[in-house]
Amino acid sequence: MPVIDQSTADQLKTYLANLRRPIRLIATLDDSVKSAEMKELVETIAPLSELVTVDLTGSASRAPSFLISADDGQSEVEFAGLPLGHEFSSLILALLHVGGHPPKEDAELLESVATLEGTYHFETFFSLSCQNCPDVIQALNIMAARNPNVSHVAIDGALFQDEVEKRKIMAVPTVFLNGEPFGSGRMNLSEIMARVDTGSADKAAKKLSAQAPYDVLVVGGGPAGAAAAIYTARKGIRTAIIAEQFGGQLMDTMGIENFISVPYTEGPRLTAELERHVQEYDLDVFSQQRISELVRPSEKGALFALTTESGGSLKAKAVILATGARWKTIGVPGEAEYRNKGVAYCPHCDGPLYKGKRVAVIGGGNSGVEAAIDLAGIVSHVTLIEYDNQLRADAVLQKKMHSLPNVTAIVSAQTTEILGDEEKVNGLRYKDRESQDEHDVELEGAFVQIGLVPNSEWLGNVVAKSAYGEIEIDHRCETSVPGIFAAGDVTTVPYKQIVISMGEGSKAALSAFDYLIRADG
Repeated sequence: MPVIDQSTADQLKTYLANLRRPIRLIATLDDSVKSAEMKELVETIAPLSELVTVDLTGSASRAPSFLISADDGQSEVEFAGLPLGHEFSSLILALLHVGGHPPKEDAELLESVATLEGTYHFETFFSLSCQNCPDVIQALNIMAARNPNVSHVAIDGALFQDEVEKRKIMAVPTVFLNGEPFGSGRMNLSEIMARVDTGSADKAAKKLSAQAPYDVLVVGGGPAGAAAAIYTARKGIRTAIIAEQFGGQLMDTMGIENFISVPYTEGPRLTAELERHVQEYDLDVFSQQRISELVRPSEKGALFALTTESGGSLKAKAVILATGARWKTIGVPGEAEYRNKGVAYCPHCDGPLYKGKRVAVIGGGNSGVEAAIDLAGIVSHVTLIEYDNQLRADAVLQKKMHSLPNVTAIVSAQTTEILGDEEKVNGLRYKDRESQDEHDVELEGAFVQIGLVPNSEWLGNVVAKSAYGEIEIDHRCETSVPGIFAAGDVTTVPYKQIVISMGEGSKAALSAFDYLIRADG
């Protein structure tokens, strides 16, 4: 079976027509099966464009690996491992960007990248099943492609297990800068630049503050926020989205099989489609911005004011809150201390790092049981811990999980502590809620899957919230404050589903439009 099939090769050939300068694929190989696959990959790519050549005599420190290099040597990126699966898009973009095709990023941000001074050698450890890794890899590849002071190698952690063990990597993506830990988890280009270029945050804040007031500000870039912005933009009213990152919780969702009319998709793919749809309209998108305060108008006819943590500010006649939710933590000793050192929240991302090891999944709902099923195909054993006296997942999922020989489910069990050796997780302690006896389970990883908590703390008491922190809304998505609307997982609407969030976002937009018409009248 070929590394990439003919239809994929044909598609790649179309992309490579955008190359503007010659590039070389310099491969460092050994006698492994993966090296043979890499040789096949680069030799499949080269004939697709007259501007691509292959050199199989590389001497990089890792094998298999290959360098994508422009002829002048001033632009290059490296992959240690096969960039397939979620990383195939990273490969395509790396070929294009080293080949002179401009990235689809803000021009000011790209100029900041090109003029960055100093020496920056980035290493990113990824897994092919990680949906967050491509964002990080693509951002760092852009930096390496546009600035000769920056180099980047993307390393498949599953292929270089010895290095993963030596450097104590327990989560992906994990990034090192000049040999020292730089960060772990999803990051985009603007966030990375904010950390290496201290002046970029001030520039972003000034850019925000210079914007004229909007009719509607949508806070949040997930399904609810995207739908709301599209609906308000279609009404012809001045709209902006401000969010930490486009996609929100959707980026952490793997298989989606209940999005009506689409039998199957994945979170990152759906996020890209949403972003493409939003870009069809005349609206502004400000990403990598965390709102710190929302101030209500002091008098009738005045504007709402939103302030960011970077010091920027935006004003609007109406606001739609769609900040979504995040993974809930269990709040026991050891959880925070060992986060990304054995405590994880994304089995799809980090599962491959635990190949052949023993892990626990905390939570017996759909997400917990799905995680146990997925991990069972990678790890040696999964222990599922559920607080309730029975699992809460759908029957079909429970049946599948119980059919697996390397999964054990324990109910009526309260996780009381994550155990470790100060460097990484080595066990979990739980209490039997019936006998009150405590038990220790030896393992190397714990995946927390106990639901979501709304991202509403920053609001304070500006709007009414439920005991769980959800923004209280009525059937029109109106909050307790006229002019402020809310939609999606951050609200009291039941059933936290993508399709419901989109509908609620659309409803909030129509309600905001109606509010503006009446207010202007």
